[in-house]
Amino acid sequence: MTSAATADLWAAIERDASEESSLWRAALRPEPEREPVFSTLGEDRFALGLETIYEGYLVHYGSPRLFAPADADTALLLGDYLYAHGLVRIASFGEVDAVADLSELISLSSQLRAEAAAGDGPLWAATAAFLGAGRLDDARATLRLHGDAAPLEAAARAAAGDGAVDAALAAHAARFPGSIDSA
Repeated sequence: MTSAATADLWAAIERDASEESSLWRAALRPEPEREPVFSTLGEDRFALGLETIYEGYLVHYGSPRLFAPADADTALLLGDYLYAHGLVRIASFGEVDAVADLSELISLSSQLRAEAAAGDGPLWAATAAFLGAGRLDDARATLRLHGDAAPLEAAARAAAGDGAVDAALAAHAARFPGSIDSA
């Protein structure tokens, strides 16, 4: 993705959120961090939707790049808005499997956070790399049932390369200081 496309991505997220609600506009950080994390592993056409959903995840559980909600209630609502808006962006391509993959991602990553369990980074990486391909059911089940993210990480590395996955996982871990995945 070009730097112009990346700049447009952030502008679109900020603009749409600002137009949607004065609460979201007020929550925009004065100096946002515009670092793509997992969208770099997948198809460019999915980047905006994926980074919108990831920002929602960060608002709920980590250190967001674009937003600093004033309180927990605003954070909950903003995160849910970003999840929904990102799913709408992906659904606009008419690929049901991509939306299903993202639904699984949101559900399982939320479960991992609730259980203080590791593995959400590889889950995000593999989902981004294989979005809509319908190839992650067994690997997700291994994480869900056995707490083993290795098959997801291996899949992401096979698809996107070690360097890209290492960079994405490092950027993700930095968004969750002190968490089990950043140790």
